[in-house]
Amino acid sequence: MDIVDTCCAHDPLQCIIPPHMLERLAESDHPDLADWARDSMLRSIETRAFREATRIAPRLIVAASPDGGKQRLVYDAGGTFDLPGRLVRSEGDADTGDIAVREAYRHTGSVWDFFDKVFGRRSLDDRGMTLVSVVHVGRNYSNAFWDGSRMGFGDGDGILFRRFTRSIEVVGHELAHGVITFSSDLRYYGESGALNEHFGDVFGVLVRQWKRRQEARGGDWTIGRELMVKAPTRRALRDLAAPGTAYRDDPFLGDDPQPAHWDDRYRGDADNGGVHINSGIPNLACYRAAVEIGGYAWETLGEVWYQALHLLKPDCRFQDCAEITEQETARHYGVRSREVNSVRRGWRAVGIVV
Repeated sequence: MDIVDTCCAHDPLQCIIPPHMLERLAESDHPDLADWARDSMLRSIETRAFREATRIAPRLIVAASPDGGKQRLVYDAGGTFDLPGRLVRSEGDADTGDIAVREAYRHTGSVWDFFDKVFGRRSLDDRGMTLVSVVHVGRNYSNAFWDGSRMGFGDGDGILFRRFTRSIEVVGHELAHGVITFSSDLRYYGESGALNEHFGDVFGVLVRQWKRRQEARGGDWTIGRELMVKAPTRRALRDLAAPGTAYRDDPFLGDDPQPAHWDDRYRGDADNGGVHINSGIPNLACYRAAVEIGGYAWETLGEVWYQALHLLKPDCRFQDCAEITEQETARHYGVRSREVNSVRRGWRAVGIVV
């Protein structure tokens, strides 16, 4: 099944599990994995079709919190795709005993705190937007998504993936798509789409490093490590420090297709023009610069990347991002600073010369 069109470029359903991974699983000899993957693909198509038919712009219909402060709502879909389901926890409510509800509540709160305390941003829209999560989406649903107004979390298939609320960086990644929408609104196709995924990965990782007080050197730069059912052939969904190595020779997933250099970029139309695949290129550039600079990455390149996000246009390319991040680094640290040289070397290492 070809799912190139399951997401539109301007108002996509942004999922943490990329299309190329679902397509491979849909062809698996394992009947359950194949069925669940095909169902996930169809659900994406149905969700997009509904949103286009009703012409809903989800980001415009989510209310702000009453006082502009942190406001979280967690719903339970009860193993269905009838979203949002039943409201089970609101801001300040006691724990329900459901671990998925607890994790969604806790991690979305951490993401809210991260953007507030590090960047002075009040929620995704900077106006106190309520953070809405839906847990127990579908049966054995192996994905998490941002649909423009809320997060959805599956419980995983138990074979490859555990419940998707486990991973704070996955929650950070998906909610960062909301920040991106309200900042540069990067078009979700081709290079601009890969930058969209790149910024999601970067902020997802920075949320976890901030929460755990990890420095750039020695910090965890993977996405989705907690989701994976352990196996020697798979470590994570993506690895910013080593694109193309998150999983290898896996009997179900095959090989991680992310390139680490511009010359090896994916040039096809699948995956919305390689948005999840080619994001490995700017991911590595950012990682190399952050590690060379050292310290806490959210205090150094995190600030630069956050400000750069507000300067990017919807159709920006990798070259534009490299130039803007270098300019922002120079503005923060000085034109002749070692930080500027580190950012320049990071981009050059992946074939983008500023």
